[in-house]
Amino acid sequence: MKNNNYNNLEKDIRAMIDKLLKAVPFIRLETTQEERISDYRRADLIFTIRGETGLTQLIVEVKSQGEPRIIRAAIQQLREYSHQYPNAYGVVGAPFITKDTAEICKENGIGYIDTAGNCFLNFDRVYIERTNYPNPIIEKRALRSIFSKKASRIIRVMLCNPRKIWQVQEMASEANVSIGLAYKVKERLLDLEYAQKERGGIIIMRPQRLLDEWRTKYTFRNNKLYDFFGIKTVKEIERDIADYCMKRNVNYAFTLFSGAAFVAPYTKYTRGFVYIKNDPTEIMKSLDLKIVDSGANFTILEPYDEGIFYASQIRQNINIVSDVQLYLDLAGYKGRGEDAAQFLLEQKIKPKW
Repeated sequence: MKNNNYNNLEKDIRAMIDKLLKAVPFIRLETTQEERISDYRRADLIFTIRGETGLTQLIVEVKSQGEPRIIRAAIQQLREYSHQYPNAYGVVGAPFITKDTAEICKENGIGYIDTAGNCFLNFDRVYIERTNYPNPIIEKRALRSIFSKKASRIIRVMLCNPRKIWQVQEMASEANVSIGLAYKVKERLLDLEYAQKERGGIIIMRPQRLLDEWRTKYTFRNNKLYDFFGIKTVKEIERDIADYCMKRNVNYAFTLFSGAAFVAPYTKYTRGFVYIKNDPTEIMKSLDLKIVDSGANFTILEPYDEGIFYASQIRQNINIVSDVQLYLDLAGYKGRGEDAAQFLLEQKIKPKW
């Protein structure tokens, strides 16, 4: 039973396809209808079109979401429908079609259209393609993004353990989030085809694409930054900070160029960076660091979320953030940081995939 929202979506898709087809001068739209394909299958819409080479049926499957997993299911349905018609062309309709989903449709010889204005139709001698219309729909569900503060803990856990098969409860425990959130993230990852089911759990897939997508959403400036100047060298300040934190059991981890110097050295640097969980006022006084507006040679980052410290590694008795966190931080630092991030990706992260 279709609800009102679905019926409205179907009407919108019908109207948009109708308008597109009527704008093509060498074809004629003869009928538009819902039609039963078999005793238990009904296509959402069928457009019968007379073109230069004869009749073509556009069989349209409308979905309320446009994620890859859902669209693949729609493509399978369209393939089943096409057996009933000698000249069928399948089309997927949805509120929004992402670039990933668009590629899936094209690879399978299927057209698509969304209510944002994106479309691709390629049949007979008709070729219509419209792209780069943004998603006008504001996400209203509780889980707004897999890269939100708490949800991204799960992404970090999976990217740091790319070959592990995760069950929901184990994943929630490892990321220190609720089972409910872990389940929602799991479903979202499956829908977006960033994960796949395997032996009772899920495993990450397309890690490069997932990490790239996170990189576009993340900046180290989400953390609270304190810029300091100290009279000692950056290396000396790094050692002083590490000693201070270890003696007082303060959670810390070096990042950006300080972290890269220990993990994947790429360039010389004159400014250090470290995450410290506590307010840096006390450490600033103890190490004679002066807060400055310009000319800083050290930055302390107060983490926006404790997930930053997940999978921290030890190099030369000094704590460094995980390779994944280090990559995200470096990638957001224009110029040398981006180059260092790419070097880290090639040298340390990709080999683990």
